[in-house]
Amino acid sequence: MTDDRNNPYLEGLFAPVSEEVTAHDLHVTGRIPEALTGRFLRNGPNPLNIEDPAAHHWFSGEGMVHGVRLRGGRAEWYRNRWVRSDAVAARLGEKGPQGPRHLGMDFAPNTHILSFAGRNLATVEGGALPYELDHELNTLGPYDFRGTLPGGFAAHTTVDPATGELHAVAYCWAYPYVQYLVAGLDGRIRQRVDVPVEGGPMMHDFSLTASYVLLYDLPVVFDMDGASRGDNFPYVWDPARPARLGVLPREGPAEAVRWLGIDPCFVFHPMGAYESADGRTITVHLVRYDKLFDRSSRFGPDEAPPCLEKWTVDLTAGTVRQEQLDDRPVEFPRIDPRRATLEHRFGYGVVQPGDGYGAERSRLHLETPGELLPPDITQVGIGLVKYDLVNGTTQEHRFDPRGDVGEGVFVPSGQGSEEDHGWLLTYVFEPGRDATDLVVLDARDLEAEPVARIHLPVRVPVGFHGNWIPDER
Repeated sequence: MTDDRNNPYLEGLFAPVSEEVTAHDLHVTGRIPEALTGRFLRNGPNPLNIEDPAAHHWFSGEGMVHGVRLRGGRAEWYRNRWVRSDAVAARLGEKGPQGPRHLGMDFAPNTHILSFAGRNLATVEGGALPYELDHELNTLGPYDFRGTLPGGFAAHTTVDPATGELHAVAYCWAYPYVQYLVAGLDGRIRQRVDVPVEGGPMMHDFSLTASYVLLYDLPVVFDMDGASRGDNFPYVWDPARPARLGVLPREGPAEAVRWLGIDPCFVFHPMGAYESADGRTITVHLVRYDKLFDRSSRFGPDEAPPCLEKWTVDLTAGTVRQEQLDDRPVEFPRIDPRRATLEHRFGYGVVQPGDGYGAERSRLHLETPGELLPPDITQVGIGLVKYDLVNGTTQEHRFDPRGDVGEGVFVPSGQGSEEDHGWLLTYVFEPGRDATDLVVLDARDLEAEPVARIHLPVRVPVGFHGNWIPDER
């Protein structure tokens, strides 16, 4: 059953935009670094047509990709485009894209976008295929890795900086296993490992080291009853299900996975993982929730504030030590992509309301009734934080608390530059303009004024993940 109350994920900063926009020669405050030559792309839900707003779940909206093209110190264009599934194309009066489907799923991926083997791929989890986009964000159609993808794909992937290959862990409600997949440089799946997992757990992400894949088998599981009722998001918290971390050798069979017990929790996003020099331990930094989707809210992940933790996996003893590193609510952790699978010193995240921040936002909402922010939503970002994981120090850049800050994506200043020598790129909603800026921050000094603000003509709704896609050299 649903009630007639307003859905907070259809209001304020979360409200979907209704038009596709193309704008050229964007106004810039500051100076765009010449080294930033490419496209900054971000994906997120932007529902086209909602029959029952009270039942709508944030995760179920059709994907829309927002992009800015940078070249020669200029912001050449901004575009936003819905990913065209058959249903989206029909609503827009267009012919649907041609291509394969998995289990008949026709869903416009709404979670991430990446570039691999010369293709831009919008991704989502749960059994659907990625969809390929061209460089101007037009949908080309579903993509199955040249006919080699054995099922659906995953929202999150990792490119191994040592090999350039793409790694993913895919799950689907219909299968009693998860799939560890590796795509070679030719764009074909070259390795598949089916790891048996009962109960249909939601594995939003995974971790990769030089030798291992880490699988997060946690108490959020597929709810068959909810699916039968037609719930838009049929996953729930199962308090009876043990939480465990799987350690799978990258070149090993499914039988080689070791399952290690951990405290009950849920993890959407690891920051990074790496092995010790002697190979006896694995260090993982990640964002942890105490509990999620426990039926207290039908709309989205708003039950408990997430926090940054360090997990130390002792491969000899078979134990996992969990240690909280920060009291701030934080999400969307990222590192320098050149350090994926390797030891890294710096990480970045989005600071969310909480521990005083939420009260500040609520007060601002009451003082300015016309502002966009619903006061009971905590997934909106208010700043970016840089973690020095060696020294235990942080830097933070705060923005207007009435607005929103998206995921910060690190872009190195050059292939051989040091780990934190580069920029953080993020979309920031500016209430004073009633529109969004693409903000460029110096990653070495996050507290400094932005290097550049690229002023978009429209608002970018609160969304999920994206990447910097440099021009091919």
